[in-house]
Formats: sequence, structure tokens, C-alpha cells
Amino acid sequence: MENLLIKDVDIVITVDSSDSVLEDTSIVVEGSTIEDIGPADEIGEKYREPDFDRVLDGSGMLLMPGLVDSHFHLSEHLSRGLFPDNMSTRPWVFNWAKPYYASVDEVAEPWSIRMACLEMIKTGTTCFLDMGSQTDAGISVKAAAETGMRGVTGRHAADVMPDEIPPYWSEEMVDHHFFDDADEALAALRESVEEWNNYADGRIRCWANIEGKEPCSAELHRGASELAEELGVGTTYHIASSIEEAEGSQEKYGKWPVSRLADIDALGPNVVLAHVVALKDHEIDLLAKHDTKVAFNPGTSFKLAKGAANIGKYPEMLDAGVTVSLGCDGNSAAGSADMFKQMYITAGLFKDARMDPELVPARKAVRMATIDGARSLLWDDEIGSVEVGKRADLIMLDLDELEWTPFHRPVQTLVYSANSHNVHHSVIDGDIVMEDREVTTMDEAEIKEQARKHAIRTAENSGLSDEVPTTTTLYD
Repeated sequence: MENLLIKDVDIVITVDSSDSVLEDTSIVVEGSTIEDIGPADEIGEKYREPDFDRVLDGSGMLLMPGLVDSHFHLSEHLSRGLFPDNMSTRPWVFNWAKPYYASVDEVAEPWSIRMACLEMIKTGTTCFLDMGSQTDAGISVKAAAETGMRGVTGRHAADVMPDEIPPYWSEEMVDHHFFDDADEALAALRESVEEWNNYADGRIRCWANIEGKEPCSAELHRGASELAEELGVGTTYHIASSIEEAEGSQEKYGKWPVSRLADIDALGPNVVLAHVVALKDHEIDLLAKHDTKVAFNPGTSFKLAKGAANIGKYPEMLDAGVTVSLGCDGNSAAGSADMFKQMYITAGLFKDARMDPELVPARKAVRMATIDGARSLLWDDEIGSVEVGKRADLIMLDLDELEWTPFHRPVQTLVYSANSHNVHHSVIDGDIVMEDREVTTMDEAEIKEQARKHAIRTAENSGLSDEVPTTTTLYD
């Protein structure tokens, strides 16, 4: 195990319980763990530089925890710009995303995952929660592991087909996406978790993930939570992702989606609900009572007109103590794997929408992108903050960049002024995965070349064209 000294760091944003900001600090990493943090002169007296395998100079740098993306689709990353941008959530999912996912084969998917991980590393993300592979969890697990990333993935599952199959859904696509029933889906999820959880010395975890919403039965929603609890992992899925979904749930079941989840005993501390835009006031208490986590995806809300600024209750969830973290979602849903964009949007969206400057301060946006993300992933005991005893998942930003010249309050500057291209070094599990913006774990040129090639082939195989409608009545 190699030892790393990060010396003379100008500013450290720790995201500890006090949101401590340190100056002129050095950090000692033993293997994968932060062993010591202290004033640079004191660390210099305690340790000798020649005793370290690697030394990173932190002068002129800001160091902080690596960003944690709590909702992502690794297998969607070759679809950037493919879907029209005049669709709401339901046609986006049922008319376009499902045919696209069905065309992501076992050759294209690893390159999609590598490209996504490359973009995440270069934009400051060190850990992700992925919805899961379209075919085999092992594909996602192995491809992500080889990039040096930390993350959670799984095996995608759904069990409720629409009453009428649209003409642009192929037979292969239906077989690809849907299990015959909840028991069959849960058996596949169990097999994936038992085979792939804690891969790469625990750096890649596997959860019992499902699609959620209309394509999943009550038995599958509840069963995924129960299975996850039995296996000591988590589950994540989409829910309350649009007002249309909520109104449909009211019509069919007499209640909105989160209330229905509570009634079927599907909520819990090991559940991460993605989006949760359409929420009633009393449902906030349900989430808080069950310690259910929420992954807010502001970029997707912008692009798919979900209505986070209009009907979203994220500030109320935060006030109630619900863990709300941030995610980038898939590449067609939001268009970016850049968590800096999500922090910026989150810190400003509700201030403006409600004309209240007190809402979601920069400090909270940073926590949502780091320690709260780690808490959503059930990993906050090891990652999400810069503290002795935690894993060394760290990013370092160059303070000589234009966005930092000059600056006063570092946390505000980080959220409102900085961008992901300020990230010059990235460390994951104690390993330097990017140095001076050069990713050390991947051949960037090859991955870009392969991603472009398989993006074209996958789009052609999907059959998606302007003939595919941008409205839908599926699951009405």
C-alpha cells in the first residue's frame, strides 16, 4: 500500500460536522485512508517527505471531498443530444429512453460506462449511484472498477408492461426490460448482489435497484426494499418524477406515489428515491419518519420540465431533516455529468423561485453534493468529508484559474463561480486517478474514439427518429 503526502494546501473545505475550512494544511494518506490532517508546519515536523511514495504539492490549491453523484445512468452516456428537448418525463421515458436502452448491447455498454467514469473523474466526481446495467450487473461492475471510480450499481428491473405495446417497441426490447413477475425480478436482483457486491476490494457495491414508477408492481417496490435489507445493501428507483405520474397514481390508487409507497411498506433508510418532484406536504413527514433518502436532479428538472421550482418541496424536505442529495441523472435526461452545475442550480433555484435569499445556501449545496450524497449511498462512514479515518476520496482545484481570481469566501466561490475544469487532481481510495488534468487510469483518446463509434451504432440500432412521438398515453 502506497503512502501519499498532500502538502501545503492553501484551503481545505472539510465538510465535517462543523463545516470547518482550514488554511495552510497538509494531509497524510496511508494506503486508502486519511491518517493525519494538520497545519503544514506541524505535519512537516512529524513526517519526512522521503518516507512517502508520492507527494502532491497543494500550494495554490483548494482541497475538498470528491463529489458524490447520487443518481446516474452509466449505460445512457452514449446518447448525449440524441433525444428531442421538447418532451416531458413520461414520453421521454416510454417513447425514447426504453427503445434506446434496449439497443445498448454488451459491446457498447462497457464503453458507455468508461466514458461516463472518465467524464466524472475530470469533473470532480469520485463516487456514483448508478441505476444499473441493462443486461448484466457484472458489465457495470467490472467496467467501472477498472476506471478507478468508487460507486454503486446493480441490475435494472421492471415487471409491469403497458396494456398496449407501442409499435416502436421491439419484441427484443420488451424481453430486455421486463420480467414476468416480481418474484422473477427479485431473484435476478438477489443473484446480482450476491455475485457482485463489494467488488474491487469494496470500491464497487451492488444494490437491488429497480426502475420504479408505473413499470413496477407494488410487490416489486416492496420486495426490493426487503431484499436490500436482507442482503445489507440499498435500493434506488424513480418515483414521483412528474405531476403526470402523481395524478395517475391518484386516479389508480387514490393516493400520490410516496403515500402509496408508505402504505405498501416500501419506504426505509436503505431506499433512495430519485426525483420526488411531485410531493404533498404530509408526504415529507413520511420520508423523514422512515429516513428515506431523496436524490434531487436539478439538471433533469430543467430539461424535462419536471417543475422543481414550481411544485418541488426540496427546501421543506431539508427543513424536515430528510437527506436530500444531488445527482446528474443520465446523459440524455440532463446532458451532463458535471456535479458543479448541479450545486450551482440548487443553490440558486429556490432563492429565485420563492424570492427568499435564505434558501439552500452555498454551504448546504456543497453538503448535498458530498456528505449527504455519501449518506444516501450508505457510505458516509467512509467517504463524503475530509476527516482522519475516512477514505481518501479527494479533489484539488487550482486557485490560479480565472474563476478564483480574486476571491474572498471560498465556499461561495466554489458554488457560484468555480467550474469543474478547475479540478486539477483527483484521488480515489488513496490512488491518484487524475494529476494535472491527466487521467491516470484510462486512455482518454481511445475511450473518446470508441464512445463516438458505439454512440452512432447504438443510435442506429435503436430505431429512434423524428417519427417517434413526443407525447404518450402509456400507463394512463
